[in-house]
Amino acid sequence: MTDMTDSQRVQKRQQPKLLLKWSWRELWQGQLWPVAVALTLIIACVFALAALVSRVEKIMTDQGRSVLAADLVLVSNNPIEPTLLSKTEALGLTFSEQTRFGTMAFSEQQMQLISVKAVESDFPLRGQLALQDLQRSQSKVNPGELWLSERLFSLLDVKQGDTVAIGDAELRVSGKIAQDPELSFNPFSQMPAVLIHENDVTATGAVQPGGRVQYRLYLMGSDDKLAAIQDFAPLEPGQRWLSETSQGRTGEFIDRARQYLSLTLILVILMATATLVLTCQHYTSTRVETVAMMKSLGASKRWLWRWLSGQLAMLFGLSAIAGLSIGWGLEVLLRLPLADILPDPLPDMGMSPWLISMFVALLVAIPGIGISLIRLLDAPAISVIQQQADRPKNNKAYALLLLPVAAALIWFGDNKLMWMTLVGIVVVLVLLAFFGLVILSLLRKRTWGPAMTLALSRISRSPLTTGAQLAALTSSLMLLAVIWLLRSDLLADWQQTLPIDAPNVFAINISAEQQQDYLAKLDQENIPHSEAYPVIRGRIVAVNGIDLLAKADDPEQRDEALRRELNFTWRETLPIHNDVLDGNWPEAGLAIKGVSVESGIAERLGLSVGDELDFNVNSQPFSATVNSIRHVEWRNMRPNFYFIFTPDVMADLPATWLVSFRIESNQNDVVNQLGRDYPTVSLMDLRTMASRIQLMLQQVSLSLSVLAALGVLSGLLLVMTLLRLSMSQRQQEIKLYRTLGASRKRISATVWGEYGLMALIAGLMAVVGAEAIVAALVKWGFEMPPQWHPMLWIMLPTAAIGLVLFIISTMLKQLLQPLKS
Repeated sequence: MTDMTDSQRVQKRQQPKLLLKWSWRELWQGQLWPVAVALTLIIACVFALAALVSRVEKIMTDQGRSVLAADLVLVSNNPIEPTLLSKTEALGLTFSEQTRFGTMAFSEQQMQLISVKAVESDFPLRGQLALQDLQRSQSKVNPGELWLSERLFSLLDVKQGDTVAIGDAELRVSGKIAQDPELSFNPFSQMPAVLIHENDVTATGAVQPGGRVQYRLYLMGSDDKLAAIQDFAPLEPGQRWLSETSQGRTGEFIDRARQYLSLTLILVILMATATLVLTCQHYTSTRVETVAMMKSLGASKRWLWRWLSGQLAMLFGLSAIAGLSIGWGLEVLLRLPLADILPDPLPDMGMSPWLISMFVALLVAIPGIGISLIRLLDAPAISVIQQQADRPKNNKAYALLLLPVAAALIWFGDNKLMWMTLVGIVVVLVLLAFFGLVILSLLRKRTWGPAMTLALSRISRSPLTTGAQLAALTSSLMLLAVIWLLRSDLLADWQQTLPIDAPNVFAINISAEQQQDYLAKLDQENIPHSEAYPVIRGRIVAVNGIDLLAKADDPEQRDEALRRELNFTWRETLPIHNDVLDGNWPEAGLAIKGVSVESGIAERLGLSVGDELDFNVNSQPFSATVNSIRHVEWRNMRPNFYFIFTPDVMADLPATWLVSFRIESNQNDVVNQLGRDYPTVSLMDLRTMASRIQLMLQQVSLSLSVLAALGVLSGLLLVMTLLRLSMSQRQQEIKLYRTLGASRKRISATVWGEYGLMALIAGLMAVVGAEAIVAALVKWGFEMPPQWHPMLWIMLPTAAIGLVLFIISTMLKQLLQPLKS
C-alpha cells in the first residue's frame, strides 16, 4: 500500500513534466504552429507600425508646434488677463507674451507700412529664430533692438546702424530677420515685419485704445496642462486658440497624416485578425479526432482545458518574444529610408507600442482562439470513429467577441472616420461574398472541361466555407489596396495643392498705370507669373434683401467673412484653377451683373445660384446675381477670391492690381530691384514659408510611403498564410484522389482552376471594394475629391493570381504524393 502510494506520488510529480513535454510536441507537430506564426505577425506588425507611428506623430507635432513658435497660442484682441497669467504660472507652464500691430516706419529717405511684432527675450518657445548682423548671429530679441525683414532694407533704404522711427520711438537697426518660425499664409494681409522687444512697445506710442492691436500668449508644457489652461479660460469674443492642428495649411497636413496613420494601423490589425481566425479554425478541424479520442479514454473537460491552456500559454509567450523582437528590428529597418530627414536624436517611442501590440494580440487572440477551442472541446467522444457534422454548436462562445467590440468602443469613441471605415468594410465584405457566390453559381451553369467542372464542384460544395475563404482572400487584398490607394491619393492631393513650381512671391497694390510695365518687367526677367487681377476691398451686406449684419446680435458670432472687408475682383473668365460646381459663367462681353461665389462661404451663408447679393465698396452700394458656385483650393498659393464679379459690375471702381510669380533662391537681386523700381508696390515674399511647407510635406510623404509599404507587406504575408492554410486543408482530399487513381495532370489542372478562379474573383471584388471604401473615406473622411484608379483593375487581380500560382507551385508537388499504407 505504501509502495503504491509512493508510485502515485512519483507519477504525480512527473505528470506536469510529461504534460509540458506533450504540450510542447503538440505545439509544433499538432498544427498549432500556424497560429503561433499568425500571432507573431500580429504582434510584430502592430509593434513596428505603432512604434513608427508614435515617432512620426511626435515629429509632425513638433514641426507643427515649431511653426506656432509654441505648443499652444492664445490670440486675443484685448490684453491678456492677469488671472490667466497667474493660472499659467501655477500650472508650471512656460509662457511668453507678444503684441502685434501695424504702423508706419520712417527712415531719412523712405517710409513704409509695417507689421510690428513685439516679443519677449524668451521668444520663440519652439522653433528657431535667426537674427543676423554684420558680426554675428543670435536667436533672441533684446530691449532696444530693431530687426528688419530683408525687404525693408531696400524699401526704407537703410543699413545696419541706421535709425528708423516707429511711432514715437527712434530705434537703431540691429540687423535682419534671417528666419522667423511663425508662418503667415495670407498674402493680402501680410506686411513687411519688424521685431522689437516687448519693453519698447510703450515708447512707440503706437498702441492706443481702439487701435487694431493683437495680443498673443505663447504656452509650452505637457498636453494635460495645456488642456487645463484651455478649460480654465473659456474663449471670449475676439479670442481663439491656435494649435498644430488648427494652424492653416500645416494643421491640415498633420491632421490628415494622423488620420492615415491611425487607419493604416487599424487595417493591419484587421488583416492579421482574419488570418488568426482562419488559422485557429484550421487547427481545431485537425484536432477533433484527438480530443474525441482523449475523451473516449476518460479525459475530463477540465483536464483538456489544462492541456490546451498549457499549449496556449507557451504559444502566446513564444509569439510575444518573437513578435516583439521582429517588430523592433522591423521598426529599425523602416526608419532607414527616413534617416536623412528624421531629427537627431529621435523622439522616444515610449511604452505605448509595447503595450498596444500585446493588448491588441490579446484582444484578437481571446475570441479568435477561444471560440474555436470552446467548440473543439464540445466535440463528442464518438467523433473518433464518426464525424458529427450536425452536432449542436456552443453559441455562448461568441460572447467573447464582446471584448474587442468593447475595446473598439472605448478606443474609437466618436471617431467618425474609424467607424465609417469599419462599418463600410463589413458592408462591402458581405456584399462581395454574396456576389462571389452568385458568380460561382452562374459559372457552374456553363459547360466546362472536366478539370474546371471538378474545380467548380469543389468550390461550390460548401458555400459557407467557400464564402469564408473568398471573403478572407478578398478582404486581405482589399485592405492592402486601401492602404496604398489612400497614401497615393493623399500625396497626389498635397502635390496638386502645393506643387514644386507654386508661386512664392505676391506683388500687390500695383496701380493701373504700373500694371503693364510691371508685367513686362517680369517677362523681361523670364519670371513665370500669373495673370494680373484687379483687387478692391469691400463687404457683403445683404442676401435677397435680408441684412446679414443684423442677423446676429453679437458681432463676434457672425461669420468671419462678415466681420471684415474681403478682396473682390472681376474677370471676363474664371481662373482655370477654380472648378465650377453649380451654375455657369457667362460668355465674354455679356453684361448681366453676375458674381461667382466660393463654395465654402456659399455653404456658410446659405447662398445659391440665382440669389441677389448686396455689396458695399468705399460706401458705394451695388448688387449682383449669383451665377455660379466655385470650388477654391486655398492651399495652392495662387490668387484666390471669395467673390469674382463680371466686369460690368465694378470695373469702373478704383482698384489696384495683384500678380503672383515664382522666384528661385538665386534671384534675390530681382526681388530687390523690383522693390526699388516700384516702391509703392508691396512685395509679399513667401519663399521661406513655401520651402518650409515643402520640406514638411516631403517628410510626411516619405513617412506615409514607408508606413504604406509596411501595411502592404503585412497584407501580402497574411494573404500567403491564408493561401497556404487553404492548400493544406486540401491535402488529404488531393492525396485521396491520387490514391484512387486520378492522374497528376487532372489533379493539377483542378487545383490550378480552383485557386486561379478564386484568385481572379477575389482580385476583382477586392478592386471594387477598395475603390468604394477609398472613395467614401476620401470624400467624407479626408474631405477630398474622389479619384478613379484604372491601373488597380489590372494590377490587383494580376497580383492575386500571381500570388496564388506561386503558393500552389511551392506546395503542389508534396500534395500530389499518394497516401502511404
